[in-house]
Amino acid sequence: MDQLRAMEIFVEVARLRSFSAAGRRLGLTRAMVSKHIMQLEDRLQARLLHRSTREVSLTDVGQAYLEPCMATVAQAREAARVVTHAGVELAGPLRIQAPSSFGGLWLADALARFSLPHPRLTPLLYVDDALLDPIEHGFDLTIRVGGIPDSHALSMRPLAPCKGVLCASPAYLAKAGRPQAPEDLHRHQCLHFSHLTDGATWRFARGEERTAVRVNVGFTANNGLVLHQAALRGLGIVYSTTFLAWQALLDGSLVPVLDDWELPLNHLSALYPASRQPSPKVRALIDFLVAEYQPVPPWDAALAAAGTLSG
Repeated sequence: MDQLRAMEIFVEVARLRSFSAAGRRLGLTRAMVSKHIMQLEDRLQARLLHRSTREVSLTDVGQAYLEPCMATVAQAREAARVVTHAGVELAGPLRIQAPSSFGGLWLADALARFSLPHPRLTPLLYVDDALLDPIEHGFDLTIRVGGIPDSHALSMRPLAPCKGVLCASPAYLAKAGRPQAPEDLHRHQCLHFSHLTDGATWRFARGEERTAVRVNVGFTANNGLVLHQAALRGLGIVYSTTFLAWQALLDGSLVPVLDDWELPLNHLSALYPASRQPSPKVRALIDFLVAEYQPVPPWDAALAAAGTLSG
């Protein structure tokens, strides 16, 4: 048994309270996640998790084990990063494409910090919300919201969960009222991101309950930052992401709406050509971003610490 891998999986299951969600996060089947957890419990001779058909929760032993387990996983990642890149000089162009909002708000700063120790590295960051083919356009690495496209030519590594959130300005809610159920969105102005795969149909889940609403679109854009600004101005309810809306949610300029319902969980993923091993600079950047955004990305950690979102 790879104990470190099992510990990493345990941390994700404990954080997400779900075998299936942890599997999606790590690119594993639910059965494989369960197998690793059972092997870890057998090795420790202790039960770490309570399982039921509805939820997964920590036992007392699991709760006590979680913190040192998280520390061990973090230390192992950092040690692997140091060993992998020790003595490797990263140089030359590094072509990266990312969504406009994530690229501007988070990736640009991370990329600058990554580049500082490597003066011969020349990153080229192209921000665009179009779903560009990284091979066709010559990118070494593409950051995308969502999973890998249906292509054997690309490999994927998850970087961070990407949580959706509905929010609106206090001024808009004072004028239009606060929706109490997804169906109430029919009478609201909704700000719509045109690249959503379901079009203007927004999907919701709460426990075992599922519903889908075709919303009344008052404003459409192909850029999340544009919709964010429209929401701040009181134009309507926006379907945003926590990495984009987190600061406005913290300072109260946007307020979460229907936050007792969950929106489909996506992921920020790194895509690169599957036909060859990633170069040292691509591998180093991916490792750096994984360390930045896992197990909990900073924007979600800030919202959780403030108790801003109930979900």
